[in-house]
Amino acid sequence: MDPIVLILGMAAITFAIRYSLFAWPDLRFPPLVKQGLHYVPTAVLTAIVVPGMLLPDGRHWALAWDNAYLLAGLATVLIAALTRHLLATIAGGLACFFLLRWAFGQLPL
Repeated sequence: MDPIVLILGMAAITFAIRYSLFAWPDLRFPPLVKQGLHYVPTAVLTAIVVPGMLLPDGRHWALAWDNAYLLAGLATVLIAALTRHLLATIAGGLACFFLLRWAFGQLPL
């Protein structure tokens, strides 16, 4: 299929979904839908991050002690749970990741 057609199709669908909230401002969701929508950000973030931690090369599982992605991800989850502070989580996770990559000799320098 032509990539231009795919891009235009995705743009049209995205526009229609977002415009629908403006077209019908009095739209109300049932409580069950509201409850389900509450978990969408967590599910989407998990679906993006976890494959990067477990499959850093995109093909092979990396469940080893020298997987800086996995160890830094686990450390970041721990920092987030302990501090509940977004900036501390980001800074701590990045620091752990780069320190682990440096310690394992994986930095491309």
